[in-house]
Amino acid sequence: MAYLEPDRTILGSYGEVYIDGELFANFNHLEATDNYNLITFNVAGKVRTQHKTGPIEGTGTLSGFKVTSRMLQMPHNSRFEIISKLADPEAYGYERVRFRSCRVSQRQWANWTSGEQVTEEVQFVYDDDPELLDPIVEV
Repeated sequence: MAYLEPDRTILGSYGEVYIDGELFANFNHLEATDNYNLITFNVAGKVRTQHKTGPIEGTGTLSGFKVTSRMLQMPHNSRFEIISKLADPEAYGYERVRFRSCRVSQRQWANWTSGEQVTEEVQFVYDDDPELLDPIVEV
């Protein structure tokens, strides 16, 4: 039985977000999820509902500190690429995931409170399958 080496766990502190190849250092949170829309079937002779995979929807959220108006100026119908990178120096390596054909699906125009740091959140969808560019492999 293998034991967990705490030093090998990955901290999100080393995460990076690239949009169309450019580092966006103001973002400190990236979440991307494939939502599997399962179609249900009631089959004769079975008491359990059966499922078939239907359309898959890729959705995500970028959030971080407000630095510029760049994300507000991005046309809602333009497509872009996001690369997520995790590279904790104590981990077994680094991981990069590419999300292609991304589009802004929800834009936050204002969200501020006097005396507090202003954060920014952008929701997006992606139309292509995510691509694991660099998997982390235990050595």
